[in-house]
Amino acid sequence: MDPRVRLVVALDVPSLEEAQAMAARLAGVVRWYKVGLELYTAAGPAAVAAVRKDGRVFLDLKFHDIPATVAGAVAAATRLGVDLLTVHALGGTAMLLAAAEAALRTAEIIRRRPPTVLGVTLLTSGDAAAMAEVGMAGTPAEAAVRLARLARAAGLGGVVASPADAAAIRTACGPDLLIVCPGIRPAGAAADDQRRVATPRAAIDAGADVLVVGRPITRAADPRSAAEELTREIALLTSFDTPRRSVL
Repeated sequence: MDPRVRLVVALDVPSLEEAQAMAARLAGVVRWYKVGLELYTAAGPAAVAAVRKDGRVFLDLKFHDIPATVAGAVAAATRLGVDLLTVHALGGTAMLLAAAEAALRTAEIIRRRPPTVLGVTLLTSGDAAAMAEVGMAGTPAEAAVRLARLARAAGLGGVVASPADAAAIRTACGPDLLIVCPGIRPAGAAADDQRRVATPRAAIDAGADVLVVGRPITRAADPRSAAEELTREIALLTSFDTPRRSVL
């Protein structure tokens, strides 16, 4: 398995020009790019079209609305040709079912492979204090497991979770659920505004399949070298099980 499929570079930049310049610097080293709220708000669907020229697209807009609205958004994202997309698992079963069905139905209509819909559990910036503030019971890991089970039961292909919750989710949900972990920081790197972070080795050892890395690459003095170093580290770690390979 090519270790590059396990690394997603987050293009959290304010303009399409900056995103294109970064993708050009990383060409050949990176296969996956995340288009998130900042870039998509600045450039819209043009950001997806531009990034698709350099790799595969993880559209991370974290849809969370009534089922019909989320279904429409997922259908639109599917037509854009994204390969991964996110919805908030907190939206509940009806919304998650609508998202999964919209991806499959739209992909069949346009005759392409459906994107893998990922349920976002808890953000890496969240912790027990943040949960208590909004009235969520239990520990972060317990809440993440509840939401991951909800996503899996609704037919989603995977979840987005803090690496701190990956082991608990893997134990609860089994080997086939794709676990995508942001909040990845190489040893010695600053945590920035994320609270529950981990090194690449710790995340993969905990059960993560895909690592999302932003600032440690995009703000490095040499982004290409930083991405190459992370890819080499990933290559040294144990490959994930065969059942989860098909979504990548």
